[in-house]
Amino acid sequence: MTAAQDLARTRAETLAQIAALTAEFDEVVAASASSNADDEHDPEGATIAFERQQVAALLDQARQRLVDVDDALARAAAGDYGRCAECGREIAAERLAARPQARTCIDCAR
Repeated sequence: MTAAQDLARTRAETLAQIAALTAEFDEVVAASASSNADDEHDPEGATIAFERQQVAALLDQARQRLVDVDDALARAAAGDYGRCAECGREIAAERLAARPQARTCIDCAR
């Protein structure tokens, strides 16, 4: 599988994850809106608020991953994909297989 195919697959998976998390977030918000729970005084309110924040954080991470993947696709189109943005060395194939949108080699990532 080529780098562009890996990135396209990662992009598709990330878009699916964003869609699922958005739906989950909307469900949590709808459930809390239809409830008369007072987040501050209701014991269940803290759980609802925590769940909403947890899903929001996961959604933010997925959106950032999409930005990173799109950036990697642009680097691939420009011929710069697979080169460390810090030191200029080649990024190991294993790292790119695990994280196709990686911008740095493992040494610079540490």
